[in-house]
Amino acid sequence: MGEVHDVAARGFEAEAETYDRARPSYPPSAVDWLITALDLRPGRRVVDLAAGTGKLTVLIAAAGADLVAVEPIPGMRALLRQRLPGVPVLAGVAESLPFAPRSLDAVTVAQAFHWFDAGRTMAELSRVVRPGGHLGLIWNARDRSVDWVDQVWSVMDQVERHAPWRDRRDGTGYADASMRRSEEHLAGDLGSGWTPWAEARFRHVHESSHQDVIDRMRSVSHIAILPPAEQQAVLSEIRAVLREHPQTRDKDRIGVPYRVDVMCTERLS
Repeated sequence: MGEVHDVAARGFEAEAETYDRARPSYPPSAVDWLITALDLRPGRRVVDLAAGTGKLTVLIAAAGADLVAVEPIPGMRALLRQRLPGVPVLAGVAESLPFAPRSLDAVTVAQAFHWFDAGRTMAELSRVVRPGGHLGLIWNARDRSVDWVDQVWSVMDQVERHAPWRDRRDGTGYADASMRRSEEHLAGDLGSGWTPWAEARFRHVHESSHQDVIDRMRSVSHIAILPPAEQQAVLSEIRAVLREHPQTRDKDRIGVPYRVDVMCTERLS
């Protein structure tokens, strides 16, 4: 197995259970779009790449395809196996996949492509996906349209300023985490081997307690790897927002909004 980005490897291993418990899933409308676009059905061989704890895997398993999960982080693989004991789970990375040439009908990637080397990954996917097969991406992007949510993500801006996808700037002076380098690469010219991207956008709200929001932020890899004192300082800032903001201070349950972006391309040759 090849190398995994150090921050991802350490952060997701340290907080795999928190990640599984506190991260949002994906809305049925977005999953249905992905299943239809990728033609996931019985008889099709499908890989959920960088499957994590199986948040997408469990949703697409219902399509009945011959499904295999690939995940490099041991702690996440363990949780995935508990969740879906009938789905094979392999250790592997996007840049070096353990599959024969043209052996896959579809590959899905949820909330992970920004950690990959995009060029090497697309070359590897071109090797393993057969002509007529598909690649689909889905991720929950940060919706900062609600004031208290924007304040929480502003705390995260400071922690994530050296993240690998932070290479664009928005109007606040911080990189826009929804315009990650890898997705931006993919949104461009894929060359003659793939069709242009088909894209769709959805929205949903993740209902959470205050502690759920804290745990959600703790599961972010750049928070998870901080020394304990620094981590607690960051989480205390977020806790203060939740405790003091008029939109959250008197509520036991609060809604965290997300924009859900989905993309699909077909292998041509």
